[in-house]
Amino acid sequence: MELMLSINPPSIRLSAVGIAGVFASIALCLSFFLLFQHLTNYNDPKEQKWLIGVIFMVPVYTVSSFLSLWNPDISMECDILRNCYEAFALYSFGNYLIECLGGERQTVEFLERQGSSGAHTPLLKGKATIRHPFPLQFLIRPWSLGIDFFKVTKFGIVQYMIVKTFSAFLAMLLELFGVYGDGEFRWYYGYPYLTVILNFSQTWALYCLVQFYTITHEELAPIKPLAKFVCFKAIVFATWWQGVGIALFVSPGFTSGHPPGSVKFQSSLQNFIICVEMAIAAVAHVRVFPASTYQSVRTQNRVGNSVPSNFLPVESLLDEGKTQEEKESGLEQLFHSDIDNVGTSLKESVQDVVFKGGGHVVQDVKITMSQAVEPVEKGITKINETLHQFSWGTKLSGEERNEEAREQ
Repeated sequence: MELMLSINPPSIRLSAVGIAGVFASIALCLSFFLLFQHLTNYNDPKEQKWLIGVIFMVPVYTVSSFLSLWNPDISMECDILRNCYEAFALYSFGNYLIECLGGERQTVEFLERQGSSGAHTPLLKGKATIRHPFPLQFLIRPWSLGIDFFKVTKFGIVQYMIVKTFSAFLAMLLELFGVYGDGEFRWYYGYPYLTVILNFSQTWALYCLVQFYTITHEELAPIKPLAKFVCFKAIVFATWWQGVGIALFVSPGFTSGHPPGSVKFQSSLQNFIICVEMAIAAVAHVRVFPASTYQSVRTQNRVGNSVPSNFLPVESLLDEGKTQEEKESGLEQLFHSDIDNVGTSLKESVQDVVFKGGGHVVQDVKITMSQAVEPVEKGITKINETLHQFSWGTKLSGEERNEEAREQ
């Protein structure tokens, strides 16, 4: 291992690039073929715009990993691209499941029905709450099954997209100042701290996704959600822990190689493995996310619910100052983005995916940020009130003492 870390013969590197190129070509051909099929059979925009986001994860991972392996000097930029899209893909998968249930309003209504009908799974406790496994049950209060559960899980998924993107650009900034230390578990580098933060954020996002899947998997049975869930989760979870494991393995204390060589070996090995894995993932995507499902025009979604003409995003559910009619009317104008006529052209399909899906992302990010800031604002307000009461009480106590002194 020391020889591998300290010596990097050009012939070995070229062989690795060549082999990775073969697997990358397979991955790209299969993925773009599947994407083309979905875009030319774009008959269910509500679902397919997010499904395309999930499928596009393979080309992004493949291209970024191969370019990083071919030219290590741009590995940092490629990692940022890959990391940002990973978070977006998880967000897209969550939205895909929601749309398969008929949209956000339909999903909330389903969760409310589940909450009022009693326990159906071991996760449910009592009538309408979800208890968490050990040791989270001592740290997190039970979730009410309904709108509260929907808001918590949606927040958990979107927060990872925000944290991952912010951490990626922060890593680039730290790298410019030479204090990032990619793959170096040393206290004076930023890499270990960002790794811990991202690990917590990703774990929480996946936990929320698992909880959502557990509650809805029976309703989603027509789309065979288990295969889709396992396929997606394997890519996200495996690649992340794979990178952390390689970083730990080649770090000082595990091997005797020099740090610079260790980092280059770590990055190259990670990128090579990802290129191979993406070819496998592309094959799985063709089988798990086929476009044949959408080749015929459908007036009913696959979970047995009529596809609503509009839906009620979660931000309207948070705004209690509006009537139900105002919420639906405003959101129809804001999100009247899905193509009304099926059988659209390739250009129209791409525009719907990019622009309309992008508008949905912006709205969800705004909601999540407001949800994150709201408790902080309440906490600051409470602290200010406490300090004000304390200072007022101190002032009154001083006045009382002065009064007593004058009486004496």
